[in-house]
Amino acid sequence: MLQEPQIPESAQGPRVTPAAGRTAPTPRPVPGPRSAATPRPGRPVPGPARPTPPAQRAHPAPVPAPAPAPVAPTGAPSLPENRSAPQLQLIPAPAGGALDAAEEAVDLLLESGRAPGDILVLTTGEQHPWAAHELSFGDAAYWAQQDAGDDVFFADASAVDRAKPRPVVVVAVNGDAGDTVARALPVARDRAAALLIVCGDPQTINSALGAGV
Repeated sequence: MLQEPQIPESAQGPRVTPAAGRTAPTPRPVPGPRSAATPRPGRPVPGPARPTPPAQRAHPAPVPAPAPAPVAPTGAPSLPENRSAPQLQLIPAPAGGALDAAEEAVDLLLESGRAPGDILVLTTGEQHPWAAHELSFGDAAYWAQQDAGDDVFFADASAVDRAKPRPVVVVAVNGDAGDTVARALPVARDRAAALLIVCGDPQTINSALGAGV
């Protein structure tokens, strides 16, 4: 009897049908590019943080550059001949726009190379939003930031006696054209080591500074 030739197992072609009871493996998906809104695994999604002072939030590290010497407009009060007296710059503005003018002055100072810790901003009317926010954490924590001296410090002019001297003092006459302005401006001039910038009504400013000379 003739036997059929046996085909070696190694010569058989590949199986098409998977073995019984086993399923063909599903190919793993290739991950696509991660969008900017998707955080990396294990990295928490950033939440709301305590806001930083406007100077830090809006400006990168300033590039040192010589600041132009400010020129007081015609009619500004003349200061006595005193080498220690700061330069005076008057920026005319209505009470409603004095704070905006003061913030623009701070922007220019930072862009010209002034360090944030060189600048003190005083308001005679409504407080700057940053000051109001920081005071919500307590009086001691608020004034401790002035002592740190590493950023622009905003304060109410009624507390000018607690303000420490800085190279530049910016005053926003944004309200209360009475006793607060008359008392705060001469003190602010004493606190300014190099430059005093006053934003507000020229007549009110001249009267207050003239009375303090």
